Amino acid sequence: MQKLKIVTDSSCTMEKSVRDELGISVVPLSVMIDGTLYTDDDQLSGEQFMDMMGKAKELPKTSQPPIGEFVALYDELGADGSEILSIHMTRALSGTVDAAHQASQLTKSKVTVVETDMTDQGLSFAVIRAAQMAQEGYSLDETYATVQDVLKHTKLYIGVSNLENLVKGGRISRVTGLLSSFLSIRVVMELKDSELLPTVKGRGPKTYTKWFKQFKEELNGLDNVKQIGISYAGEHAQMLEFKAELETMFPDMHIPILHTTPIIATHTGNGAFAMMYYSE
Repeated sequence: MQKLKIVTDSSCTMEKSVRDELGISVVPLSVMIDGTLYTDDDQLSGEQFMDMMGKAKELPKTSQPPIGEFVALYDELGADGSEILSIHMTRALSGTVDAAHQASQLTKSKVTVVETDMTDQGLSFAVIRAAQMAQEGYSLDETYATVQDVLKHTKLYIGVSNLENLVKGGRISRVTGLLSSFLSIRVVMELKDSELLPTVKGRGPKTYTKWFKQFKEELNGLDNVKQIGISYAGEHAQMLEFKAELETMFPDMHIPILHTTPIIATHTGNGAFAMMYYSE
């Protein structure tokens, strides 16, 4: 019987088939659109959310899961004596990890909470590896150490077509080196130490092309790239072109291109993307 179980939150973008095959439990956040609360789960697709957000009178508001939801899940998963490794998104976007910490003190189960500086597929790299190790029978300590190593070697870049959602959502204060008045510029930022650090900024689609050239050079300078992921919100034709180029560079690698979750799309807005990788 599996003695280690893996939990994450709904900001963790991954293929549903992988999630289900590995038995990963996902605690959903919520998003409020014009006064109606929706759960960020399989019933609310990213594409459906983008349409709803585009028609909304005001920017949707996200909220972390109630502590009670974590406690109930932890109690259920640990009822057979299993230990639980609960891996969550950066505090830069949500206090979800704080709710997980509090719940870990209230549950009857043994829970270890991992706070990361990641989200989206950058978070999924660590979550998926943890779930694989759990299925293979590795201990909590062994899995925890590997998760920390994957996170240490993961990089995540976020590109946005304008800063409006980040400003309205209160996240612009975490963006170093940008003025909130320049809402129409395109920016690519690295998520690092719970801050968004601009790497390229400009106007027009060439901004992303310029950054992608740098990204490919960065990958070429690494010895062992284990995984690359691409996520997007809404429009993504340029991301399909970038994916094709990456597949030429890494012909044996499966590179998922996935619509990001409503939680992330709320902050980034339409036309945003994320690219992430980890290496050994």
